[in-house]
Parts: sequence; C-alpha cells; structure tokens
Amino acid sequence: MWTRLNRVQQQRADSPSCLSFKSDRSKGAIIDFKERPPSADQRGDQESSEVPGGQSAQQHQTQLDSIFTLLEDHVVSFVKSELKKIQKALGSDYPECLESEDEEVLEAEDEEQRSSREAFLNITLHFLRSMEQEELAERLHRRTFAAECQRKLKSTLKERFQCVFEGIAKAGNPTLLNQIYTELYITEGGSAEVNKEHEVRQIETASRKPDRPETPITQEDLFKASPGRDAPIRAVLTKGVAGIGKTVFTQKFTLDWAEGKAHQDIQFIFPFTFRELNVVRENKYSLVELVHLFFPETRDAGICRFDRFPVVFIFDGLDESRLPLDFLNTEVLTDVTESTSVDRLLTNLIRGNLLPSARLWITTRPAAANQIPPECVHMVTEVRGFTDPQKEEYFRKRFRDQKQAGTIISHIKTSRSLHIMCHIPVFCWISASVLEEVLKTRGGGELPKTLTEMYIHFLVVQSKVKNIKYDGGAETDPHWSPESRKMMEALGKLAFEQLQKGNLIFYESDLTECGIDIRAASVYSGVFTQVFREESRLYQDKVFCFVHLSVQEFLAALHVHLTFISSGVNLLSEEPATSQKSEVKPELTHLYQSAVDQALRSPNGHLDLFLRFLLGLSLQTNQKLLRGLLTQTGSGSQTNQETVQYIKKKMDEGLSAERSINLFHCLNELNDRSLVEEIQRYLRSGRLFRDSLSPAQWSALVFILLSSEEDLDVFDLQRYCAASEEALLRLLPVVKASRKALLSGCKLSERSCAALSSVLSSQSSSLRDLDLSDNDLQDSGVKLLSAGLESPLCELETLRLSGCLITEEGCDALASALNPSHLRELDLSYNHPGASGGRLLSAGLDTLRVRTGA
Repeated sequence: MWTRLNRVQQQRADSPSCLSFKSDRSKGAIIDFKERPPSADQRGDQESSEVPGGQSAQQHQTQLDSIFTLLEDHVVSFVKSELKKIQKALGSDYPECLESEDEEVLEAEDEEQRSSREAFLNITLHFLRSMEQEELAERLHRRTFAAECQRKLKSTLKERFQCVFEGIAKAGNPTLLNQIYTELYITEGGSAEVNKEHEVRQIETASRKPDRPETPITQEDLFKASPGRDAPIRAVLTKGVAGIGKTVFTQKFTLDWAEGKAHQDIQFIFPFTFRELNVVRENKYSLVELVHLFFPETRDAGICRFDRFPVVFIFDGLDESRLPLDFLNTEVLTDVTESTSVDRLLTNLIRGNLLPSARLWITTRPAAANQIPPECVHMVTEVRGFTDPQKEEYFRKRFRDQKQAGTIISHIKTSRSLHIMCHIPVFCWISASVLEEVLKTRGGGELPKTLTEMYIHFLVVQSKVKNIKYDGGAETDPHWSPESRKMMEALGKLAFEQLQKGNLIFYESDLTECGIDIRAASVYSGVFTQVFREESRLYQDKVFCFVHLSVQEFLAALHVHLTFISSGVNLLSEEPATSQKSEVKPELTHLYQSAVDQALRSPNGHLDLFLRFLLGLSLQTNQKLLRGLLTQTGSGSQTNQETVQYIKKKMDEGLSAERSINLFHCLNELNDRSLVEEIQRYLRSGRLFRDSLSPAQWSALVFILLSSEEDLDVFDLQRYCAASEEALLRLLPVVKASRKALLSGCKLSERSCAALSSVLSSQSSSLRDLDLSDNDLQDSGVKLLSAGLESPLCELETLRLSGCLITEEGCDALASALNPSHLRELDLSYNHPGASGGRLLSAGLDTLRVRTGA
C-alpha cells in the first residue's frame, strides 16, 4: 500500500518469518524533517533566477504568499480529515478498515491521491514514534496493513466468484452469479450423523415431504446463535447431496462480503476447498504458511496474527477429502507458526485447539458428515435444494422467453422422476440445456420424459456443440466422430471404475489407471466442457470430475452397455472376464439381471441410479438417439419383457420399500406401468378391501401413494384397505412420509410398535401426530414404542394411546422416554396408569389426558 508497506512486503517475500513492526528492518526509509533550510543568499539567488518574466520580485512574492495560504488551508483540511479516520480506526476494537468507510470514493481515487494518503500515513507513524507512542504506532501499522490486505483480498475473491459457469469449466460464456442466483431452501437443525442412502433416495424423500415445522435460514443467519443458546457459534456444518448448491451457496456468501453487501463484521474470509487441500496434502505448513500460500495478499501484507481479526475459514467439500482426519489420535497443536501436516492443521483448527477465535464453515455430502465429531459442530444446517416455487423461479430466470420457460416448467411437472430431480440445481441446469435445444430443433415435438432420455439428449447436445465449435461441422453433420467416440469410451471407463471405488474426484494417477494421460484429460475437459471438467489453482496441479454424480453414473452405465455389446464381457458378473469371452452368444438379459441383483445387494443403494440408466439404455428408442456411438442391439421387446418379469419376480420376494420404489423407477425407464395401473384400478374399484395383494402389488400401492401429487398430510389406514397389522407393515413408508397417522382400531400388536419405533427414530421421518387408540398394545408394546420416542431424532408432538391396556409399568417406560422429547400432548385415557403414572407423565407436557377405564 504505502512506501513502507512495499518495502516490508519485499522483506517478507525474502524471509519466511514475520517481522516485528518495532524492528529496524520494518521501519524503512524515514522522512528527514531536520534537514537544514537554504541560506538567505541561496534563497535570493534562486528567487532571482525563478521569477517569471514580466513580474517584479514583490509581485511574485505576493502571489506566492496567496498560493501558499490556500495550500495551507488544503493541507490542514487534508491532515485533519486523515487524522480523524486514523483516530476512529485506532479507537475501535475491530475496524472494518481505514479504507472501507467509503468504498465508492476509494475506487474513484487515482494513484496520486492514494500516494498522498500513503505518504501521510508514513508521516503519522514517524511522529507517533518520535513521541514514543510505539504501541500506538504498531497498532496503526498493523491495521493499515490489514486494511490494504482486506481490500486486495476482496478484489481477488470478487473476481473469482462473481461469475459461474453452470457446469462449464473452461469454455462458454460465464454467467454473473448475482444475475442467476436463486435462493435455496436451507434448514437449521438435524445431526451430523451419516446418511448412507443413495442421494437420489434422499432427494425423493425430501421431495414428498409436506411443509414441516423446520427453521429455514439465510446466509446472514449462519453464525447467529438461536434463541436460548448461550455459547457463540464457532463451527457450522452444512450438509447436502451432490449438486444441491452447497458450493454456490458458499460462493454467494463470499461474494456478498467481497462486494460489501453483507457480513461486514468479518475482517477476512478464507475460502478453501478440500480438492485444493488434497493437492498439498503431502507437504508441511504452519497455519500461517497455509493461509499465505492460498491467499498471498496476507503474505504480502505480513499478517501473521489472525487472532486479532474476525476471521471465517470456509472448507468446501469434506466428502472429497483425501486427508486422514483422525480426531482421536492426532497430536494437539496450538501454535499457528509451527509447521506440520495439513491433516493435523485441520483437525486442530476444527477442534478449536488452533486459532480458537476463528469461525469455521464446513460443507459436505451427507455420507461424509460423521467425519467431524459432534462436539466440534455448533450448528448443523442442510441445503434442501429448490422448493417447487424455486424450481419455477430458476427456469424463469434462465430463459428470457417466458413462454418457453412456461413450456419447460409444464413438461417437468408431467414427469414425477424429472420433477423430483429438479430439487437439485445442477439437474435443473441439465434439463434447461436439453429442453432448450430440443424445443429449438424439434419445433415443439416430443420432449424427454425419463431420466435416461434426458441424459442421452444431454450427451448428444454436448456432442453437437463440440462438433460445431471445435470441428467446424454443421448441425446436420453426424455427432460422433471416431475421436469423440474414443473420448467417450475413455470417460465411460473412468466413470465406471471410479464409481465402483466411490470416487467423484480424480487425480492424474486415477486417470492413468484408465489409460488416460494428463494431456488427453485436458483435451477432454476442453471439448466436453459440460460433462467432464478440470480445475487447478496451485502449482498447476489438476483435479478432474464429472459435473454431477448422476452424469458419472450415466456414463458408467453406458460403458457397461458398450462393453457388453462390443465384446460380450459382462462387467457386472462375478465370473472372470476370460470365461465370459468363451460364451458363444452372450445374452443381454443376463447383463440386466446381474445389474438388478447387484443393485439389490448394495447396502446403501449406490447403484440405484446406475441401474435405471442401464435399463433405460436397453430400449431401442434410446439407442436410436445415440446412433453413431451406441450400436442398436436388435433384441427388441422380448429382452425387455424378460427383464420386466425378472424385476416383478424380485418384488414378490418382499423387498424393502426403498428398493421396491427404485425398481418401479426402473420399470418406468422400461416403459412398463402395468403394476401401477393394476393397483390404480383396484383403488378405483374398491377391491383393495376384499382381495389379498401380492408383495409386488403392495409395493405398487406404496409407490402410488408416495408419488402422488397430494401432500401426505394425513394417512388413514382404513381409507386404503382393510385395517390390519399386515397392511400397516406394508405401508410403513407412507406412514413415515406423513405428518399424521390415524391407526386407531386396526388390531395392532407389539410387532407394529416395534416397526413404528423405527419410524420415530428415523432421520427422514415426517411423523408428528400418531393415533394408536383402541389397539391392544399393552405394556410390552408401549415399551417398544418408547425406544423410538427417546431417540434424539424423534420429533413426534402428539401421541394418542387411549384404550390400549396400559398400566403403571407402561407409563414408567413412557416417562423415561420423555426427556428429552418433542412430545407435547399425550392421551392415556381409558388405561390404568396408576397414581404414579400421572405424576411422572405430567412433567414437560402441554396436555395430558389420564382418565382410567371402568
């Protein structure tokens, strides 16, 4: 900033250590105010030689006196103004910055004005030291360095985050983030516990939930303590599935700070990504050195004491971390200048051993949330993606033609699977890219309705863009050249092999294993910019990824299909590849059946979406869309029917609701809706009350109810079928997705209580009101139910147990489960709780009904 700053910056660049501002080296050149003035003779000689022609010496002196009087006024005014700013900065605990009082004036300053202010600051520092005010001089020196550092850091971060590419890494026209940013639905609460379900399952669960009594928050609320919370919030953990908008949310937070729109109580924001930290994970740094490395503005300013400023560290993408974060065995570190491994730095920073004054914000996919110990997290938030109104807002912002936007919104609503996926902002972008192109080229023809169709069109659109932009082709030319086919085959292999390992981020070694050298990878990311992207910041080290997990899953399915068609090798088979090659005529049905089996064996559903794509690629209509890349098999409807029958057979084996629901999505990809239509006929005719259903038919009923556009506010078991314990157990996923469940008089027993207990303790349960009246549950059933009530995840508010044959023993179990509990109303009328039961249960309840039966 100032002359002194430039000199100290150069000194710091030459030395890794930080200097004291009291040292001789830190003081730089001082203006000498004791230099002797010229003698009278010298002045006379100078004046006689410098008087303008035509003026006498007296006239010139009069004019000079007038100029210097005015100059004095200007200088005094300038000095007073600058001294007020300096005094104000020194008088506050954490000044925002000497220079940030009026950002517009600052930006309008020219270099001469800035130099004048810098020179005056040096003069002020000189006089403070000459007055022996060393402490004040050091504080002013430090804060002026921080002021300039903040200005430069804001400028850097503004440039980095003001534009987004919506999946495009190196090409295309950047879009202003503020122009297209659509608010996300973000909630406070929940736990940092791991959710191992496939993220599409989580999205489906979230999409069918009715409005819940949750606390929506904005970015301004992130570090604000909730009412009743005494301790300040130091660490925030934000969860959300891939592509839901976590990274863009952190970028918007940082951009608003950099532009001076929000969070101005924060002096510095340091946004890191785990992708970047992975690159330097083998090196050793101190915390100061790590910050200096990623944010050289702090190094140039010589800032080494971050505890003196309000600082926020953002660590984006914990799920992408390849650092061994061991919170149990990592050695304690408290010195910010001690060099150590990056993982030790992070664990101590998160624990609060290192720089406890700093605030931290960590984002992650749900599956990795448990890497951070709960005691280190002071607030958990969850990005839920777009609500239905926000989906529409996104498309209306994306398209200037509002008629076109309306057409796209209407089409998305016609397909349940597409509408569910549009909770994810990245999928909204994919859909917008595809539908815009299809509407333009087909003139309003048939639009893609299934996920497989949407992703095939997405790939074709990117191929067409590549053909026109890079190869100089026309829109009518074939989309797949030999070179682009080779690229897609390599990317498909990478997608499949890394999907099996659970990796979303790839490094040079990962690419080498798939036969891709780093130069080829750069070409791929430069050509298929919206499919595969390359990122780098430090040392030109590169990381690669697909724009979204679903794109990787689609390409993995395409690779498996292509491999089988070209070589007969079933990559999903447990048999060795050599034995497969000996088969005379490999059957596609074997491929699809083995894929179904593997998906059903997956403990967390991580092959669910992959299976949908693979089965969707079996349709000749979809293969036709990929002509030139995918050879049509010609197997036709017979293979598809065999696959459909195999899936229905699996459904009759009594699968879990989640697995059955995914198989129904698979049937949709195969254009088979026979089971669903059959149950819909049952519902219309009322035969569900008379006929016994097969497991597959029960699954179809669950699928229909959960896929209904109607919110499952109230679930009444007797509305859908004859009330029975079997019916309840089959429809348990519907109970879980409902706010209120009416199960009175349904002949329920201990078995139902155990099942309902698991619903109450589920992280994804919407149940708030449960009526179990007039069932012979007895004390044994209530004890099982109490296990769910005492779960920290249980949010049940009203429980009705009227006439359930409960005695004092059952009431004791309920009482122990009520602390802590969300339960506010409990109906125990027509039971036998005894005197102690009433006393135990009255604590903490707004309403308690205890009326003993006859």
